[in-house]
Amino acid sequence: MEWPRNPDEAFAIQDELRLKLLDGPVPAEPLTFAGVDVAYGEDRLAAAVVVLGADLSVRETAVAVGEPAFPYVPGLFAFRELPAVLEAFEGLEDKPDVIVCDGQGRAHPRRFGLACHLGVLLDLPTFGVGKTRLVGEADEPGEKRGERTALIDRGEEVGALLRTRDGVKPVYVSAGHRMDLATACALTLRLTPRYRLPETTRAADHTCRAALAQVHRGG
Repeated sequence: MEWPRNPDEAFAIQDELRLKLLDGPVPAEPLTFAGVDVAYGEDRLAAAVVVLGADLSVRETAVAVGEPAFPYVPGLFAFRELPAVLEAFEGLEDKPDVIVCDGQGRAHPRRFGLACHLGVLLDLPTFGVGKTRLVGEADEPGEKRGERTALIDRGEEVGALLRTRDGVKPVYVSAGHRMDLATACALTLRLTPRYRLPETTRAADHTCRAALAQVHRGG
């Protein structure tokens, strides 16, 4: 894919790719989950993809180090990271069944966050689990694990505020490509047996930070 040179080109690409978003087919019983995260240094970034099995053990890891590919523009953040993320995916031996992004899917001002963008480019089921809200409003869910409320933006349900641990701050879940919100929430709970954030996100976060630290050490 040709990379945009300015925001207008990037918005046009978003508009074109958004038309390719699908709600399904949703994987009935995925066996592998890829977590994606990116760590930033002063002028470098490290993208990590960590694939977990159904038992949440690490099956495969791939890392790519590079530079931000696009200036910071609200609503276009994915363009900064995607070249490195895609390079990391090329390092995997096997395609994962589902990709879990540390960020947003359709809970995005243009309904096309990183999870959507990456899913369309790879044509794989994706969803996003964000620590903070990007758009919309949601009532606080009940205190028990599994309680959720709708995230509404401009009259549209774009995601959910989901409690993954009893009495712990909830997360923002939104569907990406070939995914629906109910399945995204169910898989988020499957991936959070012990902590607030999915094991995929935790593993990818650790891996990309370690890779960036190695770059800074000159390794």
